[in-house]
Amino acid sequence: MGTVRHILQKKGNKVISVAPTSTVYSALETMVEQNVGALIVMDNGKFAGMFTERDYARKVILKGKASRDTLVQEIMSEHPVTVTPDTTLEQCMKLMTQKYIRHLPVFDNQELIGLVSIGDIVKCMMDEQKCIIEDLEHYITGHHE
Repeated sequence: MGTVRHILQKKGNKVISVAPTSTVYSALETMVEQNVGALIVMDNGKFAGMFTERDYARKVILKGKASRDTLVQEIMSEHPVTVTPDTTLEQCMKLMTQKYIRHLPVFDNQELIGLVSIGDIVKCMMDEQKCIIEDLEHYITGHHE
């Protein structure tokens, strides 16, 4: 079973962030431009939390707030569930399922080094399964090394 480290090695460590004082509208524009469902909130270079589509839906739209007048810091998740590079994909799936979340910030020695999504994890698991199937097919047909 792979780890978060494997995902980050393939996809990179790029983290798209927003300031806590940004408007929700501005954050949503960034999410659309970058085609992502979550942003890391950074305050003067330090991790402050995470802003997700779900935060917007539940804490802005359903509360009758205006996205142009609401600041990210008012609705962000300040203490999201996090993982390390050594967290297994299975552990990530379990956390995401139990906590009903889709994104996990990745920390190594208290330093933010990336963000993984449910899509990243599923893709990696599918790639692993494909390799296992190919190896088994080669073994069965006698084309193994």
